[in-house]
Amino acid sequence: MRYSKGALRIPVMVGVLILISVRDCFAYVDPGTGSYVIQLIMAGLLAAAFALKSYWKNITAFLSRLLSRK
Repeated sequence: MRYSKGALRIPVMVGVLILISVRDCFAYVDPGTGSYVIQLIMAGLLAAAFALKSYWKNITAFLSRLLSRK
């Protein structure tokens, strides 16, 4: 699927405007939030490692073709 150059411009601008317009928020952060954030980070790192492992042959083939052109 191909997107035009400006396809993400509007959602990004809306997100930035929402973040800028937020006023003070008095919210309670649960003690389990820290462990949840750690779980999210670990899951992201493991997913990235799995993706790298899955596509490692394609990556090395691409780099060898790229470097052998010289």
